[in-house]
Amino acid sequence: MLDALKNAMRIPDLRRKIIYTAAMLAVYRVGSFIPVPGVNAAALAQELGIDGGNIFGLLNLFTGGALARFTVFALGVSPYITASIVLNLLTIVIPKLEELSKEGPEGRKIISQYTRYATVVLAFIQAFATTSMARAWGVTTNPGFFGLALITLTLVAGTSLLMWIGDKITEKGIGNGISLLIFLGIIAELPTSVINAFRVAGQGGVSIISLILYFLINLAIIAAVIVVTQGQRRIPVQYAKRIVGRRVYGGQSTHIPLKVNQAGVIPVIFASSVLTFPLTLTQFVPALGFINRWLGYGTFGYNVIFVALVIFFTYFYTAVTFNPMEVADNMKKNGGYVPGLRPGRPTAEYLDRVLTRITLPGAIFLAFIAVLPTLVAFITRVPTSLLYFGGTGLLIMVGVAIETMEQIEAHLLMRHYEGFLK
Repeated sequence: MLDALKNAMRIPDLRRKIIYTAAMLAVYRVGSFIPVPGVNAAALAQELGIDGGNIFGLLNLFTGGALARFTVFALGVSPYITASIVLNLLTIVIPKLEELSKEGPEGRKIISQYTRYATVVLAFIQAFATTSMARAWGVTTNPGFFGLALITLTLVAGTSLLMWIGDKITEKGIGNGISLLIFLGIIAELPTSVINAFRVAGQGGVSIISLILYFLINLAIIAAVIVVTQGQRRIPVQYAKRIVGRRVYGGQSTHIPLKVNQAGVIPVIFASSVLTFPLTLTQFVPALGFINRWLGYGTFGYNVIFVALVIFFTYFYTAVTFNPMEVADNMKKNGGYVPGLRPGRPTAEYLDRVLTRITLPGAIFLAFIAVLPTLVAFITRVPTSLLYFGGTGLLIMVGVAIETMEQIEAHLLMRHYEGFLK
């Protein structure tokens, strides 16, 4: 692995991407410690009950502790993810957006712009709700209009900056920018979660044996996530020979790798964001308290909806990123075909059928692993602070790490270097 890292740093283009990504992530971590002016962060964290195993604890994990410290990045990237989900769903419903999505890069740029506008709107709603509750709890030093406006605008500006950082990492760096920001937040909170767990164990809150068992189960989850993420169904493809001038092209056999988990870690991130946004707002509206009682983090209702959303977004994102008809048409244009099938529509229908079948176990696996730690924690009586790391956090952390390494691997193999995964 060290040799692969050395090889990566020898390639100028890849080295620039890695350094650029690291610099942007460093900016994110610095911003995670710049406090929002006019708020008593410790008192607000206590009022929100971040250490009590509620939805704010999960949000705090995704922000790398920025919510507990109430810094400029306290809202994290959840408004951006929610806006992306809304725009993707509206693309199916609204014909104009569907036309834009089919216009190639230019159309996607316009949709991305709409997503940014929606992010600012959602961030403002969430920031305003948080500021209003902070004022009601008496944790603001200047409860006047200008003081509250400063807090709200600071939170919105922080989310906008994170959105920009994520886009720049995706464009000029390595890996998916938004996913890497969430990944870094989870990694940053991991040592704190482990230390807190052992401190509780030392105080007699949970036995050391139960804690060790919990960590062993998490290691097994990591191994299972890696196996499923790397699993794939290979569709054989044969290319016919073509004579162009005096040269003979084609005549080779290859394959199309259809992954069991084609969507990666995106369904888990999407499902978490869809649930956290409304649950966050219910904390600020007393009349909606019944929703939090029935669908609060860790409850049976929350887990049922979470499983359904993970399965739905797995199929949804797979359909968005992999178009069987487009793949079949490209194969037909280049003289390729699947043995035993006619090129064109029959091939597309076959690819769609295979992908639908292998996606189901992948989606069920993601959903099961995401909610499994809740059951394990109930049996072993481990601290609720580890719940965030053990389920959704683990899936995101391992999935993003694998996706990023695969991108680096692709750059290395293009230049005939041995990669990380070899």
